[in-house]
Amino acid sequence: MTDNQSQNRALSEEELQDLVASSDAGARSPAGAVGLLLAVVAVVWSLFQVLLASPLSNYILPGDIINNSRQVHLAFAIFLAFMAYPAFKSSPRHYIPIADWILALLGAFIAMYGFVFYQKIVDAGGLADDVDKWFALAGLLILFEGARRALGPAMAIIATIFLAYVFFGASDLVPDVIRWKGASLKKAMSHMWITSEGVFGIALGVSTKFVFLFVLFGALLDKAGAGNYFIKMAFGALGHLKGGPAKAAVVGSAATGLISGSSIANVVTTGTFTIPLMKRVGFSSEKAGAVEVASSVNGQIMPPVMGAAAFLMVEYVGISYVEVITHAFLPATISYIALVYIVHLEAVKSNMPVLGNRVVSMGKTIGGMALFFFGFAGLCYGVQYPVGWIVSAMPDASGTVMSLLIFATYVALLWLASSVPDLEPDDPNAEEVELPVVGEIYKSGLYYLLPIIVLVYFLMIEQKSPGLSAFWATMLLFVILLTQRPLKAIFRGESDTANAIKAGVLDLIQGLIDGARNMIGIGLATATAGVIVGTVTLTGVGQVMADLVEFLSGGNLILMLVMVGLLSLILGMGLPTTANYIVVSSLMAGVVVELGAQSGLIVPLIAVHLFVFYFGIMADVTPPVGLASFAAAAVSGGDAIKTGFVAFFYSLRTVALPFVFIFNTDLLLIDVGWAQGILVFITASIAILVFTAGTMGWFLTKSRIYESVALILIAFALFRPDFVMDRIQPPFKIIEPAGFATAVGEASDGQELRIIVSGPDFDTGESKETTLVMPITGDGTEQERLDEFGIMLLEQDGVVKMDEPMFGTPFSDTMSSFDFYADEPVQIVTAKAPSNQMAKEWVFIPALILLGLVALLQRGRARTSREGVPA
Repeated sequence: MTDNQSQNRALSEEELQDLVASSDAGARSPAGAVGLLLAVVAVVWSLFQVLLASPLSNYILPGDIINNSRQVHLAFAIFLAFMAYPAFKSSPRHYIPIADWILALLGAFIAMYGFVFYQKIVDAGGLADDVDKWFALAGLLILFEGARRALGPAMAIIATIFLAYVFFGASDLVPDVIRWKGASLKKAMSHMWITSEGVFGIALGVSTKFVFLFVLFGALLDKAGAGNYFIKMAFGALGHLKGGPAKAAVVGSAATGLISGSSIANVVTTGTFTIPLMKRVGFSSEKAGAVEVASSVNGQIMPPVMGAAAFLMVEYVGISYVEVITHAFLPATISYIALVYIVHLEAVKSNMPVLGNRVVSMGKTIGGMALFFFGFAGLCYGVQYPVGWIVSAMPDASGTVMSLLIFATYVALLWLASSVPDLEPDDPNAEEVELPVVGEIYKSGLYYLLPIIVLVYFLMIEQKSPGLSAFWATMLLFVILLTQRPLKAIFRGESDTANAIKAGVLDLIQGLIDGARNMIGIGLATATAGVIVGTVTLTGVGQVMADLVEFLSGGNLILMLVMVGLLSLILGMGLPTTANYIVVSSLMAGVVVELGAQSGLIVPLIAVHLFVFYFGIMADVTPPVGLASFAAAAVSGGDAIKTGFVAFFYSLRTVALPFVFIFNTDLLLIDVGWAQGILVFITASIAILVFTAGTMGWFLTKSRIYESVALILIAFALFRPDFVMDRIQPPFKIIEPAGFATAVGEASDGQELRIIVSGPDFDTGESKETTLVMPITGDGTEQERLDEFGIMLLEQDGVVKMDEPMFGTPFSDTMSSFDFYADEPVQIVTAKAPSNQMAKEWVFIPALILLGLVALLQRGRARTSREGVPA
């Protein structure tokens, strides 16, 4: 074998760890006093962030530090970036050059500039003076260099282009459509570094308050051994099925993706074990890598962390964290269901062998996994009742009692774990692969579920802030890391308890170091992305993007969404998930809302943010930049570009889903009750499986072209029953503008009226349209209801003119882009009221009948094929 000479050779374990380190935690690990210093700084950063999130922070930390925590956060990130990441591949790895020491210390000082010179900046009204602007510029340049080292060149290049646009936006070289007046160095630096509009904006604040704790939680949970336990359980449950290693890779990556902020680390962590086993049962190098890429990248859309984007959505969309993960849950779940089905179809099409000699029915496996999932969810939900009894019985001592009960539960589960051997990582290249038996290994890690239950309980039941929830879960992990080894040693009657205690302390310290090093890139990404956000707020380029997309799409809604998806994909290339989301949402979310309203599509803001987020993370998959695909190819030895294309094909459902939930927000469980939610989940699951079968060309047997087309149409009908029903019965009846006021007075409680308003644009003077939705609530006269929305109408010569809505009323922001004082009036063009339409769910019946007919057609061919007769 000439692997070492091969262009597509698989990397060794050491090279893979170096790949992850260089992309996620820094490739440089100096020894001696300098290495100890780095470790101490990383531990101090982790402990500072834990203390900042704790309920005691106001009593322990000075107020100035809490108020300037973003500056402290960035100072740690910049210092560690220059310490941990070499400037170039040829730069030394085992010691730190003097230039990097200077950049690290200077960068950390300038990051703290707003803290050190706080009074001076306040006295100047928050504006930069001649000294401040040069420090700020130096800070930006150092930040960009740190981002280049930690994140690759893409982030730094994009931020530099945006910063150049701030200064040179008035140049003749800039196209007219995006030209602006430009800004002075002092104004730009004030905006970007001194105020909270740029680098120290919302994104860095979210990184400081929430993201760090969740990344640390994931690092500590992995250090405790949970990652290996999840993978073993996945292989024990699924490894013996046809294509089992691929199915286990999907489930294992979903479990690690829940707590991981990096698709690349996810690929390498689970891929080193899953990819060789996938190749062993018949997957090609490219397909094995693609399965791992698709499942690892999907981990970034899976609540509760979503690659840290969930916390940013809370700030950008203005809804609670619980609402964000509720809306994101269903699309992510059915996307994973479809991925399991994809690898099942690949295995069936190629008639792949199974691993091991155990025979277990797929029905029992799926039933067991469903039972575990619902049991775990029920446990998380049910915990609130005993907690409620304890709080009501002993309100003053409830915290102590619950802490003791959790510790007692932990000790009991740890005693159970000590009755079986500790899990050791398996060698996927061993001659004989012994798949773990779930019934034998499940005891060894049940206590790992406790921190997750605590996290989910505080987030979902108590509805505490994400930071506080992660703090309590992290505290439990501190206890687990410190005590699991010594307690197991005691339970097993072993005599080396002292060494076990020492090993536990070292595990905790290493977990704190890993958490801090994993946060370097995210901290720099959110800070650098702040420059892009600052550019949008300073220059108004967001409106320019909307005009550009509208011009290129010709006003066609579907084409506009396709273009926004492509732009999100391009903007996300080479960026980590968090930065990716900040960039695409800052530039693209407003575009979809504005142009959608002009086309009559009213989209909830969370749907828009999830739309651009889904397309942004696809940049990790798609060649030529797909970082996750390159990581998977490094593990599999396959061709990186081919791996990326196969992974993109496997991810088609991730591309299709955003278009579905933009038009059918039931998928995001928006305004959906329990009964309807269950129906949506069932039909959406069937739809995604049918769509997968249609695109894979295989259902019960190989599909003929007309069958594949029929399956895709069935999936569309199940996903978009409203589209079909609207063609049978129009959803709205048209009201003439002159009759709109009367319709408002006659509307019943709960009805939604829609009005299409036309008028001149405030900036360009050109005529444009937008759609307004008026949800009618309660009783009231025609005038009272109009006043409630701030609408003032004047009918003149058959035209219903609209005056500017009063400030603070529902439409004042939406209508602020219209010029109410131009010669051309702002007027109501059309009004619509809901018509008596049949329930859209009736469409499911013919769709399912058609699905049954396709199944009937294929069943006969499948039986004939099994009997050895050509189909």
